[in-house]
Amino acid sequence: MFTRVRGRAVRVCLLVGVCCVVLAGGAGLLWELRGIVTHSADGDPAQGSYVQDAEAADRTAAAVLDGPARKTAPQEASAEVPVRRDPAADPAVPGPTAPGPTAPGTGGPPAGVHWRSGGWQPSDPLVARPAAAEPAIGALFSPGEDGDGDHHCSAGVVHSPGGDLVVTAAHCVYRGVLGFRTNLAFVPGYQDGEAPYGVWVPTRIDVDPRWAEDQDPDHDVAFLRMRRPGRPGERLEDTTGAQKIRFGPELPAPARVVGYPNDTEHPVECFNTARAAGPAQLRLDCADVPDGTSGGPVLTDAHTLIGVVGGRDGGGDEKTSYSSFFDDAVRALYERAVAAR
Repeated sequence: MFTRVRGRAVRVCLLVGVCCVVLAGGAGLLWELRGIVTHSADGDPAQGSYVQDAEAADRTAAAVLDGPARKTAPQEASAEVPVRRDPAADPAVPGPTAPGPTAPGTGGPPAGVHWRSGGWQPSDPLVARPAAAEPAIGALFSPGEDGDGDHHCSAGVVHSPGGDLVVTAAHCVYRGVLGFRTNLAFVPGYQDGEAPYGVWVPTRIDVDPRWAEDQDPDHDVAFLRMRRPGRPGERLEDTTGAQKIRFGPELPAPARVVGYPNDTEHPVECFNTARAAGPAQLRLDCADVPDGTSGGPVLTDAHTLIGVVGGRDGGGDEKTSYSSFFDDAVRALYERAVAAR
């Protein structure tokens, strides 16, 4: 009798415990969903654009500075932020720090070397490895309870007349039925909790309407106009330099992919040949380019942008990274972002 009663009591306790776990899990899920919805907005999906609320953006920047990027690099304390330039690049376009044998953690060619003619070798083995942080490449943060970690994607500064443009993957900024993320911040040159070039927030986000409609992987590209809270008039490109964008790139092409994994506080990189993957995608085969590198630039000739990690399969798998091809549709999206007020 004692055994039967004890057995029944154990089953009841287990049932109660399971119910508590389910309820707690459900409450946690509801809380997470509330956070995701809180940090989402419809914008104008027919056009594929969203104008960011300035006060909300300022709160996002403050949350990043109070949290994951709370450490301040030495150069941030100065009003003059030193930026190394690429002397071989177009003098009208500031260039970012060049990867090269002298940059810790990298093995790429120095700036100014034309990769097709010499000075370039694919990674050996074809595995991503830690890279030195660069001013014109950074991590994309989304603080708050939105279902993601501190930094969930990567992005790069791209040259534009206004000097305020960043490119990333559309899936980093627009989430299907949820719409646009409203808690985005870009930290160029981010490494180990430091924001050496400040924290920047969008004033406007542009994606292709075909991405907004049904997340077409052939249009997984987004452009963000940026500003730095508390520094009116400061231009992102003047502070960090910029990548030069190339539309309709000739493939195959020697290329380098760079991005920030979710679980590291520094970028990784890999060199290989970028090839066409059908009419609207390019691919670069390299292992260990994980979640968080989405939106990271695919570069040729040191600082020429030909893609961003995204597109097919959300950007790839364990061995391959994809990008939507930078065709006339991406050119039109870029021009729309540049012209927007």
